[in-house]
Amino acid sequence: MKITETNRLSLRWVEESDAGFILTLLNEPGWLQYIGDKGVHTLEDANRYILNGPRAMYEQKGFGLFLAERKLDHTPIGLCGLIKRDGLEDVDIGFAFLSDYQSQGYAYEAACATVEFAKESGIKRLLAITSKDNDPSSKLLEKLGMTFEGYVTLPNDTEELKKYGLKI
Repeated sequence: MKITETNRLSLRWVEESDAGFILTLLNEPGWLQYIGDKGVHTLEDANRYILNGPRAMYEQKGFGLFLAERKLDHTPIGLCGLIKRDGLEDVDIGFAFLSDYQSQGYAYEAACATVEFAKESGIKRLLAITSKDNDPSSKLLEKLGMTFEGYVTLPNDTEELKKYGLKI
């Protein structure tokens, strides 16, 4: 299901047919460094991730991580969407793009559309979290107008993360 679009991108629900893309994205060096190993090493793992992650959140909350694909050629290039995590008081925005499509404005474009989707969905405040050394994500969050609010450690984790907030 298509959620929204920008000049260059369509954001839609992740489908089981996207398992190959998910397998590739979740094993990118940047994903592993900044987000972590989700144990997705086979197409079966990718399908399980899709069903237990994005698809489950769509059913529970009406939102989740959306697949960003280029309108020009329908190439999937990343994920961007909304997540309700344990340990955070508000919904947060998350994004990750294949390295071949980074530094081209796609993440910012998708994030702007996701903020607008959140606003239209009645969400009043968004959060974002990122690892302390993920400067590109911090810069993108600040470009979105988000403000650094301090540090947070999520339940069942040990890493202290940077937390940003935005009233919308």
